[in-house]
Amino acid sequence: MLAAGIGSALEWYDYFIYGMASALVFGPLFFPAYDPAIGVMASFTTFAMGFLARPFGGLFFGHFGDKWGRKPMLVATLLLVGGSTFLIGLLPTYAQIGIWAPILLLTLRLCQGFGAGAEYGGAVVMAVEFAPEGKRGVYGAFAPFGVTIGNALAGATFWATGMLAADDLMSWGWRVPFLGSVVLLALGVYIRARVTETPVFQEAAAKRPPLKIPALEAIRRSPRNFFVVVGARLAENALGYLYPVFGLSYLITTLDVPRNVAVFGVICGNIALACGLFFFAWLSDRIGRRPVYIFGALFSAACAVPFFLMVGTRDPTLIALAFIIEMGIGSGAMFGPQAVYFAELFGPRLRYSGFAFARELGSIIAGGPAPLIAATLVAWMAGAPWGVCIYVVAISFVTAFAVWCGPETYKNDIRADDVQDRPA
Repeated sequence: MLAAGIGSALEWYDYFIYGMASALVFGPLFFPAYDPAIGVMASFTTFAMGFLARPFGGLFFGHFGDKWGRKPMLVATLLLVGGSTFLIGLLPTYAQIGIWAPILLLTLRLCQGFGAGAEYGGAVVMAVEFAPEGKRGVYGAFAPFGVTIGNALAGATFWATGMLAADDLMSWGWRVPFLGSVVLLALGVYIRARVTETPVFQEAAAKRPPLKIPALEAIRRSPRNFFVVVGARLAENALGYLYPVFGLSYLITTLDVPRNVAVFGVICGNIALACGLFFFAWLSDRIGRRPVYIFGALFSAACAVPFFLMVGTRDPTLIALAFIIEMGIGSGAMFGPQAVYFAELFGPRLRYSGFAFARELGSIIAGGPAPLIAATLVAWMAGAPWGVCIYVVAISFVTAFAVWCGPETYKNDIRADDVQDRPA
């Protein structure tokens, strides 16, 4: 559980500092030829492009994770994402090497996305396969808890660097979070290298040989379950990046809220999310995954307008409260049971591939373009957030419907080799 939680925290710290840098510094540093608003949109585009690599990473590492085991893939993905993040901290800017600066930034972002496409899935699968019966939701929540802590650490790091003078931040301060990740990377690799292989995988490998192409078998054997994962991912993933990434940019750029106030609101939201996801994961062990997940999607839809009304006051307390309510309850109710629910939808011989590939297909549709879509809607509506509200409501309803169409899994046997589609 420690390896699942800490590994995800360290890796997603790397991933989220890129998102925050996209909102705060990458525009003027790597796209200075554009108007500031267009520069931010260009940096969000590189953020979105990283999501294109994630399904391929999920396919590649998931394939070998189902054949060779969960442990070696967890170490490999950590090295790939962490190494890419460290190199971003060494990049020269547009003022130093011109067009090569954004090209190199995009290349490293794609490498980051390739590794991240399988890291979370592997951490979840490991946690769930070690869990005792009746506690899979809580055990599975360690991986998303790590993601949330990683996001909070990223926010805290940029909050601290935001204390620097503006010139220092733009000249060297922005590099510190990226270069400092090498220490976290070393710790994560040390912890994950000491983890044993899961008993569920060992038992499945002893009974039957690995499948030739596990991802293809996941689609063939459980097509509805596969697409339930894609649909269920939409609102959770889109809102998981829309509020902490686009929301940060919206507060600072559009509403002229002080940088530290905006970043502090994101930190508060992530603390609330860390608490909420454990509660809702625990609740899903008692009443089922589907009712908890559907509640989270519908609550997020209901919160869209109130969130922007609250942050629109520019009051620091209401800004923090807006992030706490939406992320702690709406996102928490989806993110908490999501890990175990997705893992339970597939058998052990295709669990890593099916989980990672389906989940990252949803990331392309939702998480990657979410900040860019939101920024475009705000620009189109001259700074008004109501187009973003409609977008949030629409994807939340799609997710609620997708989960409603799926099976309930909280009483399934996690060791069952073949998980077929079941009626809802």
